[in-house]
Amino acid sequence: MRLPSVFLAFLPAMGIAAAGTAEARTLLPHRAVYDLALAEAEDTSDIDQLTGRWVFEFSGSACQGYTLKSRIVMRFDMSGTLRIVDQQVTSFEDGAGETFRFVTKSFIDQDLDSEVAGTARTGPSGTVVEYDKPEQVKRSFAPALFPTAQLRELLDRAEAGERFYETAIFDGTEFTNDAVYVSVVVGAPQPVGQNDPERKVLGELTDDRFRPVTAAYFDGEETDGEETSDYNVSFKLHESGIQRDMLIRYADYSMTAKLTDLAIFDTD
Repeated sequence: MRLPSVFLAFLPAMGIAAAGTAEARTLLPHRAVYDLALAEAEDTSDIDQLTGRWVFEFSGSACQGYTLKSRIVMRFDMSGTLRIVDQQVTSFEDGAGETFRFVTKSFIDQDLDSEVAGTARTGPSGTVVEYDKPEQVKRSFAPALFPTAQLRELLDRAEAGERFYETAIFDGTEFTNDAVYVSVVVGAPQPVGQNDPERKVLGELTDDRFRPVTAAYFDGEETDGEETSDYNVSFKLHESGIQRDMLIRYADYSMTAKLTDLAIFDTD
C-alpha cells in the first residue's frame, strides 16, 4: 500500500518555473504526531480494524535545504489476522528544489519488505532518478517537483487564487518508472473553529487560517477508457505548511489521520 507523505509533490509544464518564485516562502520546522484509524471499509475489503501512528518531522530552510523524516506504523486486523506495516522515510531536498536524496524502508511484521534509496535531480528538461536500492539503475521522465518544492508551490498557487490545478510529483517512496500525477482542489482560507477537535493541539497556530485541500493521485493507467485515481487525500493546510485532519481514501477502505501532538522547532 502506498502511504501518503502529504508533502507529496505537484506539477505539469509550469511547475518548475513556479518553484523559483516559491523560494522566498518560509515553512515552519516542526514535528507532528497523528493518530490513524479506520474510517470506512467496503465489503470487498478484508480489513476489520486499523489503528496506527504517524510521526512526521520537517526541518531546514531555503539556505540550508530541507530534511524530512517520517515514520508510519499501522496495525491491520484482517479477518482475525494481525498485520503490522512500518514505513520509515528519510530525505533531503536542496533549497532550490533541484536535488533530492531519499531512503524509504518498508517493513511487514518487522521483516524488511522493501527498501528504496537514491538521488533525483530535476530541471526544465526533465527528472533523472539514480537508484541505489533495490538495484542500481537510472530512470528518466518528465519534470516533477520534490516534496518541499511541491508544498511551496501549492501554497503560492492558493495565495494567487488558483482553486484547481494538475501536476506531477516524485517523493522517493517507491521504485518507479515515472512520476505520480496529481489533481489538486484548494478551498478558500478559513479560521480554526471553536469546536475544531484539533484546536487544543495547535497552540500558537490557533489563530492561523487554513485551506481545505483535496488531492487525487494517478498512476496513469486507464480502466474501461477512463483514468481512475489510486487514492485521494483531503486535509487542512495551514499557511505555515502544517497539515492536519486528513482523510485518505483508497479503493476499498479509507482512514483518518488526526493531529494529536505538535512541536514547533526553533528557527534561529
